[in-house]
Amino acid sequence: MFMLGPVSALDCIAFCVFLAIQLPLQVGLFETLGVLIPCLPFLLLKLPFQFLKTRFLVPAHRQPPFVAVASPFEDFVIRCVRYAFSNIPPKIGRVFFSKAVALPFLRFRLLRHGFLKTPLHWREYGDGERKRFKGIWIIQDPTKRPDCCIFYAHGGGFMMGSSYFYLEFLLTWLSLLSESGYKNPAIFSLEYTLVPDACFPTQLNQSIAAYEHVSSMVGDASKICVAGDSAGAGIVLTLLFHIARPDAKPRRVSYVPTYSLQKPGFAVLISPWVTMVSPLHRNTESDYLEASHLHGYAKQYAGGAQFVHDPLISPGSCRDVDWWSEALPSRGVHLTYGAEEMLAAGIADLEDFLRRNSFRVTQHAEAGEIHAWPVASLFLCNTIDARKKGLADIVKKIKENITSDEANEGK
Repeated sequence: MFMLGPVSALDCIAFCVFLAIQLPLQVGLFETLGVLIPCLPFLLLKLPFQFLKTRFLVPAHRQPPFVAVASPFEDFVIRCVRYAFSNIPPKIGRVFFSKAVALPFLRFRLLRHGFLKTPLHWREYGDGERKRFKGIWIIQDPTKRPDCCIFYAHGGGFMMGSSYFYLEFLLTWLSLLSESGYKNPAIFSLEYTLVPDACFPTQLNQSIAAYEHVSSMVGDASKICVAGDSAGAGIVLTLLFHIARPDAKPRRVSYVPTYSLQKPGFAVLISPWVTMVSPLHRNTESDYLEASHLHGYAKQYAGGAQFVHDPLISPGSCRDVDWWSEALPSRGVHLTYGAEEMLAAGIADLEDFLRRNSFRVTQHAEAGEIHAWPVASLFLCNTIDARKKGLADIVKKIKENITSDEANEGK
């Protein structure tokens, strides 16, 4: 099984070096300094004080739930992420997750573990001169059709994130799929345009074109599991709504292509941000997300506050049972999220709606955990079991719902 070791102090130093190089190049030296210098009092004084106080002086029964289950390293990193989410502009934040930082960081980690290159095949992928979409294609054997394919959309509030930042996570996922019995699993990760470079429906248009192409490569849409985390899960649900009703247009008038597409076999939504703005979004002591900032991202993605409840932008706002019935994959949907995350109540509300209307839905709310915990735990946890727990559960659900060629041959 391919899985690199946990992130170390040396890895953190390397990441900071790559970041220090790219911030002035992508943002500008003076603008970078103008944002980072005001952060120094928090990083040098407030952060260490709060960490030591909450971690070691507050009784265990009064600690935030995440602190109670997290290692000191996890706790410290998430405190930094929480501060950054609320205090650092997305223009700066998107550099953290960019290809120019994430890819050298992965290569450094590979070298540190004795790999000159990734042992699994991956490449940047698009549709050539048409330029309708781009992404990353990962596959066990590129000479054969996949017997299971994950169509993935990454998170980041529509304003940050990249497939390259998720690449180690996706490579580990592919390895676990292969270990579970699939002969030739594949993953396509969509590299959609971020806000403010473009807003909805650009991301939907890109996901439609990419899904249509991936479906033709796989040959059988029932072998596809659409998946995503956070904002990416929202894009995936929007794609499913469009597949169900390709003639439905968003209230925000703009071109949305119509294709006759087959539904995928299954869906996995990790900490899905499915309702763009909701009173159920509640800040917690544990999570790093903050509701007002997230709602601000939603309004920019939608192209204005008046559009944030449109079903094709915010699928969780839709209570049209027929549309949901047409949209959801035949094998249903699996929801996994942290019990302490800001979106937890909204996700639970969606699950309740689906169950009350007899849709196929399973869920896993990890006690004490935060937003996108399967992704975070792979990088931050210390033990192999803890690092792959979220992914292992997801692979198990996929295996239960998408039959491998090997199983078909045995019928």
